[in-house]
Amino acid sequence: MKKLRYLVRINKDRGSDWGASVPDLPGCVATGKTIDAALRRIQGAIELHLRGMRADGARPPRPRQRAVVPRRTSREVDFYASVEVAA
Repeated sequence: MKKLRYLVRINKDRGSDWGASVPDLPGCVATGKTIDAALRRIQGAIELHLRGMRADGARPPRPRQRAVVPRRTSREVDFYASVEVAA
């Protein structure tokens, strides 16, 4: 089975849970009490998102290769990771 690796943005505001989103899949988001929980949940969310797109007859976008440039934001924590999912 082929695997795809998607870039995931991880962030956290003071007083909130960790958030995860996928720039290549708008609307694909997850949260968790820990970074690990957010990453596990976003992996499941990506798989569900891709299955839903296929069921709707849409072709899921391929992950784009890109360089990530760190930048300061108003968030307390803001960084990128990657998640591998079955294609």
